[in-house]
Amino acid sequence: MLFNSLHFLVFFVLVTIVYFAIPHKYRWFLLLSSSCYFYMAFIPVYILILGFTIVIDYFAGIYLEKTEGKMKKWFLIASLIANIGVLAIFKYYNFLNDNLTGILGTFGHQNPVPYLSIILPIGLSFHTFQAMSYTIEVYRGKQKAERNFGIYALYVMFYPQLVAGPIERPQNLIHQFYEKHSFDYRRITDGLKLMAWGLFKKVVIADRLAIAVDTVYNNPFQQQGLSMVIATIFFSFQIFCDFSGYSDMAIGAARVMGFRLMKNFDRPYHSKSIHEFWGRWHISLSSWFRDYLYISLGGNRVTIPRWYLNLFIVFLISGLWHGASWTFVIWGALHGFFLVFALVTKSMREKLSRVTRLNKHPLLNSVLQTLLTFMLVTFSWIFFRANSLQEALYIIKHSITDTGQNIHDLILNVSKGVAVDLHLGLSKPQMLIGFGAIIVMEIIHLLQNRYRLSEWISESPVYVRWSIYYSVILSIIFLGVYENRQFIYFQF
Repeated sequence: MLFNSLHFLVFFVLVTIVYFAIPHKYRWFLLLSSSCYFYMAFIPVYILILGFTIVIDYFAGIYLEKTEGKMKKWFLIASLIANIGVLAIFKYYNFLNDNLTGILGTFGHQNPVPYLSIILPIGLSFHTFQAMSYTIEVYRGKQKAERNFGIYALYVMFYPQLVAGPIERPQNLIHQFYEKHSFDYRRITDGLKLMAWGLFKKVVIADRLAIAVDTVYNNPFQQQGLSMVIATIFFSFQIFCDFSGYSDMAIGAARVMGFRLMKNFDRPYHSKSIHEFWGRWHISLSSWFRDYLYISLGGNRVTIPRWYLNLFIVFLISGLWHGASWTFVIWGALHGFFLVFALVTKSMREKLSRVTRLNKHPLLNSVLQTLLTFMLVTFSWIFFRANSLQEALYIIKHSITDTGQNIHDLILNVSKGVAVDLHLGLSKPQMLIGFGAIIVMEIIHLLQNRYRLSEWISESPVYVRWSIYYSVILSIIFLGVYENRQFIYFQF
């Protein structure tokens, strides 16, 4: 069930009304059954896979709490194997098998292992990581094992964040299912405003830019370099608006019912470094890798070479988490390289800043750092979006070699009054709407750096508030692109 569908609108309204209408003691069952329906709206039979891991982890949590010594560690390992095993079969089996076929083929041998014709369960990586965080926290003694099977199942299946996060920790979410949430007008309207903002980013910006991105990236060999550059920049905003839009709608939907989910995005393209970017982008995932992988590897409490290796390993695995393809692995490796390179060259860059006197112009320095970070992130998105490694390399090559000539030809044609078509799949009005919506979003982000916009809107006069509400709603209705596009991160 897509958040940007009429189906979800009806579902959300009905579930929310019933939630506040029934006694508190029955609400968990309503949410659990609703979440099952929500998940089964995609591929019904795959709920059995979710049920399998839920049963395993539920009992693993109980035995982890009761057991001491080596046996306790084995219960954790069994739980992790069950979860990672499901991921390995559905997400990585064919990827590994394809690579085995290639390796054996170079030596003239055939691969006897069969290919599996299976569809990846939607959001598998998200709810698997959420389930793993539960057993790890119980093992570490930071979370008590949940005895109510229904509540634990709801922790894994809570519909707002089931298929694309935020990836919640048990300490933040489980206890909230026991709390009684009353009808609160201010909280509900805040949640609805956040949902509307997320929907605006999805249907007005992300899905419009997706038309241009798909036009170029699905047929790069027929495109010119300038079109590739524009499509790559568009993808930076598409993926941000798509994923952060989902997170806003998930957090808003939960807030309407009284649940507090963690912030997942914090204006990441305003970052001045790759390190800062990952503190603002997909925060629930980056903090998961920090707490459960990076620290377990030793973090920065090791020798410097080992520290750099730890960072690189984390980002390699992060890339593989996003997709079973070498393009995703390279994407993760690039971010790992960017981080390590920044650490290695830190003193050199600080010296350069003093020599060029950029440190005397903090605003200019900040703008340049932000632009450089955005360029590095955007460059890495090429591997994330490209359909193959060959196409990614082709796009990079021709973006570098052809763009200058393309811009020269474009200026020449415009000066002669010749009509120009960059073959992006968008008409001029659609392009203007896309650019305008991005500008509006970035202005709002800049204002959010200084003001609490949500509170300011709530405290503004009625005519100001409703002017803003109507503007957003009418933009969604009349400027939105409605093609039932899935959210990008559903595939993970």
